[in-house]
Amino acid sequence: MKRLASCAWLFPTFSPSGDPMKRPSGLLVPAVLLCACVRTNAALIDPSVQLARTCPTAIKLFTAPAAVGQPYREVALLNSIGEANFSDEGDMIQSMRRKASEIGANGIILGGIDEPDALTKVIGEVAKTGTQRKGKALAIYVPSDSTKTTTVCANAKKKA
Repeated sequence: MKRLASCAWLFPTFSPSGDPMKRPSGLLVPAVLLCACVRTNAALIDPSVQLARTCPTAIKLFTAPAAVGQPYREVALLNSIGEANFSDEGDMIQSMRRKASEIGANGIILGGIDEPDALTKVIGEVAKTGTQRKGKALAIYVPSDSTKTTTVCANAKKKA
């Protein structure tokens, strides 16, 4: 089963009068089970540079700048946040890949994922506030990988 890309619809919205609008209650439990609840934003390093959109499948993950091994251009800083009880590190990386592909990157250098400690999780559970994991990465464009990126995206499109 595919997870939903966004969980914003799970949270209550308010009418113009300030009263909470009801959501169909039958959707809440299945949505929570399917939803990774991870959001990633991108802060473009040079907004004047416009790269062609890629696909998440083609985004390579690097653990350090030296691991890239080729010249690259820094495209954007990625910041992710996700509910610790409904997501994991894989969900966070998947969200980063989606955002990187939207801005035309073909790689990300993972900056780290901060997990809430056990005490924070217990407090969040008791207070019913939840806890969040946070991740940072650098979206990059590796010119020498552009042909491979195009091929991977074309193959992914055929399979979809």
